[in-house]
Amino acid sequence: MKIAFQMDPIGPIDINADSTFRLAEEAQARGHELFYYTPDKLAYDQGRVTARGWPLSVQRMQGDHFRLGVETVVDLADFDVVWLRQDPPFDMFYITTTHLLQRLTPETTVVNDPFWVRNFPEKLLILDFPQLMPPTAIARDLDTIRAFKEEHGDVILKPLYGNGGAGVFLLKKEDRNLTSLHEMFTSFSREPLIVQKFLPDVSKGDKRVILVDGEAVGAINRVPAQGETRSNMHVGGRPEKIDLTERDREICATIGPLLREKGQVFVGIDVIGDYLTEINVTSPTGIQELERFDGINVAAQIWEAIEAKRP
Repeated sequence: MKIAFQMDPIGPIDINADSTFRLAEEAQARGHELFYYTPDKLAYDQGRVTARGWPLSVQRMQGDHFRLGVETVVDLADFDVVWLRQDPPFDMFYITTTHLLQRLTPETTVVNDPFWVRNFPEKLLILDFPQLMPPTAIARDLDTIRAFKEEHGDVILKPLYGNGGAGVFLLKKEDRNLTSLHEMFTSFSREPLIVQKFLPDVSKGDKRVILVDGEAVGAINRVPAQGETRSNMHVGGRPEKIDLTERDREICATIGPLLREKGQVFVGIDVIGDYLTEINVTSPTGIQELERFDGINVAAQIWEAIEAKRP
């Protein structure tokens, strides 16, 4: 197949952690032809959805991990699969790429399906499953957020469309910084905030469970660094081997059919204790860590699911 990767610049990536690199590596091993471009090179041009980029080959050698062919403009309709793999923030730039890529479907398979990526951002899809999530409020109104905090005591406050642990605050019951934080967030963004009841189980880790075409394939645990509340690996969280629990499987069995129906082939959910906190569909990570810990070749399973969808 002809495969295009829409991703952030490939040069600085950590080849031992980056999930997109692992997907490209596996695709190459399966004999597929690779093409790479950054999202700013995506365009709509007189009826065609095009990208300016490069033929790509990869190798597992940090600092010398990719080779590019001659820069060219391609019609993405000529590709079998296009990967939507740039990192959030989930802003209007990101949303616009989903509108353009949606024009390629269904003849070209876009992974994950861009229509539903646009409608299933990480912290909103969980609202379809209130029985699985901790007490949560989404609001820009300070009085609503303050009332939630007064009801639940310790809370986590974060941007609704943030990523990687950026802008995540733990506010203890006696904390007096809510108004100042609200002023800060609303001074530079018109987006709402999300506030959730703090889950003390996060000290034991924030579990990333990976689903392929709606089926759970494994999990890693991300343990916060000393003195941190956030467990994201971007901010020093430590990945550890962990098994799926019955509760994890129950959560995945509940959400899996919807993910499969909506073309969300590669999904990473976040579970703290018994609660689902996020469903990551934009650019999930964790497959290399899972492969190292449990020997599960998630990239191969993802490609098998995609190949099965192609005519």
